Amino acid sequence: MSRAFLRALRSGSLAVRLRRYVVVGTVTAGIQMALLWLFVDVAGVYYLLSALIAIEITIILSYVLNNAWTFQAIQNTGLADYLSGLVKTNVVRGTAIPIQLAILAALVELVGVPYLPANVVAIGVSGLYRYVLDARWTWGRT
Repeated sequence: MSRAFLRALRSGSLAVRLRRYVVVGTVTAGIQMALLWLFVDVAGVYYLLSALIAIEITIILSYVLNNAWTFQAIQNTGLADYLSGLVKTNVVRGTAIPIQLAILAALVELVGVPYLPANVVAIGVSGLYRYVLDARWTWGRT
């Protein structure tokens, strides 16, 4: 990695954007966990279906928050750009859903980890993947 890139990770607009992305991700991950618990333990829905629904809800919330705050300087404005960005982030994050669900299922079914801690791991593993693709495609920046 270049020294300029490593410096950008420590300070500058990339560092600010990455920190904001982590904050939004942490908040929406908490919401996703609450929804997952609600769907599984309260409503009795199968945990993988519950995870899928909770993920999609938080995809939309993440886009709204990231567009308004994380990528504020380059946000998608206007109805067409906003909706285009929403579709793009759904494609990006939609491709991460199988990764997240596979990790969740493997940890629960093969290792015996309870579904909520397993989901935390699954969210974390797919987080960097989502950031790179969102930053490059949804908002057209790194």
